[in-house]
Amino acid sequence: MLPWNAELAGRLERNVIESELLKGNPLGDPHERPLWVYVPPGYDDDPAARYPAVYVIQGYTGHVAMWANRSAYRQPFIETADAVFASGEAPGCVVVYVDAWTAYGGSQFVDSPGTGAYHSYLCTEVVPWVDARYRTLPDRASRAISGKSSGGFGAMITPMLRPDLFGSLATHAGDSLYELCYVPEFGKAVRFLRDYDGDITRWWDDFRSRPSFTKPADEVLLILLGCTACFSAREDGTPELPFDPRSGALRPEVWQRWRDWDPVRMVEPYAEAVRSLDSIWIDAGTRDEWFLDLGAEAFRAELQRVGVADERVHFELFDATHMGIDYRYPLALTWLAGRLAR
Repeated sequence: MLPWNAELAGRLERNVIESELLKGNPLGDPHERPLWVYVPPGYDDDPAARYPAVYVIQGYTGHVAMWANRSAYRQPFIETADAVFASGEAPGCVVVYVDAWTAYGGSQFVDSPGTGAYHSYLCTEVVPWVDARYRTLPDRASRAISGKSSGGFGAMITPMLRPDLFGSLATHAGDSLYELCYVPEFGKAVRFLRDYDGDITRWWDDFRSRPSFTKPADEVLLILLGCTACFSAREDGTPELPFDPRSGALRPEVWQRWRDWDPVRMVEPYAEAVRSLDSIWIDAGTRDEWFLDLGAEAFRAELQRVGVADERVHFELFDATHMGIDYRYPLALTWLAGRLAR
């Protein structure tokens, strides 16, 4: 496998979108965002042809430029996605790579006073922008969303909240079943916060004053701070931890705000929207460090319980951890593209 860029059969366009909703966001993050749009081979040959669209969202600390990163013996998803269409394995799709980066490393694709209106940005600004500029099929039956980890979480919840926009999804190890994926991290966080007198803002000041990820606390506390800002920020934007920072005891009212965003628990209140979905891909590694294989099982079970037909769901657990599972992305894309084209 060659270690440098391969020529695409389709075309990737690197756009910039100016967001009105992200102007003045609480963290002062840019409101002009990169938006990459891939068009498949043959797109320019027939000006009348229209295509389904698959929106791809990133995991925590991810941003859109990372889709072009190349690691040893692995091709970036842009190239493996292109290969799916160039080989004829799947009918052509427009693939949209969305950026939802924040200073905390991510937005969880929700609207929050702690980070900004990232759910609304995706749904009410990005989707119409793409439909106005590319020959998409602008309806829910021809639009899917896909992501891994936090992106998998976003892929699960966005069609629940906006079934009018997205009729299909793919989630790779998406955040779910919070008592297993998050609560164990709280204990680690409390121990790390001892060095900061229980004050996560003191850690944040320290983190920004030095090279990132040079202390053992950094990964755990960054994810904690970011998710807290997304799920349980006060109205003034201040992140409110879901546990006591000295004892680790859960704060029930604040913790409930997190639980309300657990995709497993969202299935019941959004059952009608979930039942309307045409295609749902769920996968995870059996050795996932955040137990997201169990979250995937629980999410699937809830779908079955509320009446989602098995033929609409692809469910798979495979031998892997949470890391290095990018080879799964073109598999899900192939499946989604075939179903969107029906």
